[in-house]
Amino acid sequence: MCETPPLTSETITAESAGTWNLGDLPVRRIGFGAMRLTGGAAFHLGTPSDRARSLAVLRRAVGLGVNHIDTAAFCFSSLRSANELINSALAPYADDLVIATKVGPYRDWSGAWGTSARPEELRAHVEENLRQLGRDHLDVVYLRRMRQDSIAEHFGALAELREAGLVRHLGICDAEPRHLAEAQAIAPVVSVQNRYGLGFHDPATDELLALCREQGIAFVPFYAIAGEAGPQGAGAAHEDEVRAVARAHGASPAQVRIAWTLHQGPGVLAIPGTGNPGHLAENVAAGALRLTEEDLTRLDGARTG
Repeated sequence: MCETPPLTSETITAESAGTWNLGDLPVRRIGFGAMRLTGGAAFHLGTPSDRARSLAVLRRAVGLGVNHIDTAAFCFSSLRSANELINSALAPYADDLVIATKVGPYRDWSGAWGTSARPEELRAHVEENLRQLGRDHLDVVYLRRMRQDSIAEHFGALAELREAGLVRHLGICDAEPRHLAEAQAIAPVVSVQNRYGLGFHDPATDELLALCREQGIAFVPFYAIAGEAGPQGAGAAHEDEVRAVARAHGASPAQVRIAWTLHQGPGVLAIPGTGNPGHLAENVAAGALRLTEEDLTRLDGARTG
């Protein structure tokens, strides 16, 4: 009798999830979020990571076929910078590696959040990411909306940097449907990044995802595993339903949450992050998990019920 390889098998690569294009840049639908490379939890939370382990995780991610890394200059802990780790581990970069970053929010040297950037300050944010990553251009830059009602001025400033060649493609983050239309009137939007997952239900984001599906725009959820827990760690919403599906597939709850995310459409990309090599292989292998219609109905009902 032939046994199915376990979903923790390191023979499963990111290719199992398929591909999608960020503009003209093909990426595998399982990517990597760099935020948790810096410590036990996001930003200044938790304890700083072991540097050698974080570098090994990045190299292993690329070895498992990941070619889409999501990061930001504001992703750092008291001892570690996500961008610096990426540069040290992966430069010189492979031709097919796509690095996406976000600008707008600002943290000072102590880690405290400061006033978000004004439009004229965004060039400095882009240049800081370039410096830290050791790049001469950024593949994808998201404007992370910081509660402003209109994003036109900020997005317009990034569009100018795109025209100048510092940025290849643009996206928006933490946006509403009206912000997508506002940005598209200024420059092409290749990707939208919002908080989204089984453990977090926001009707406005569901509407935005539907627009992205219709228009062929990539949708890249953050906190897809963490859900309501956000930067603190993995969430536990709907855990009974998630565990039941996981048991049926010989998978972990985190893998089910990632697989559910990927099942939301071919243009939905997952960027689970971790500083743990074992979790990395598990996350990548989730791209091979095919949920049944019964599974999806059960999980969807729990999310919206």
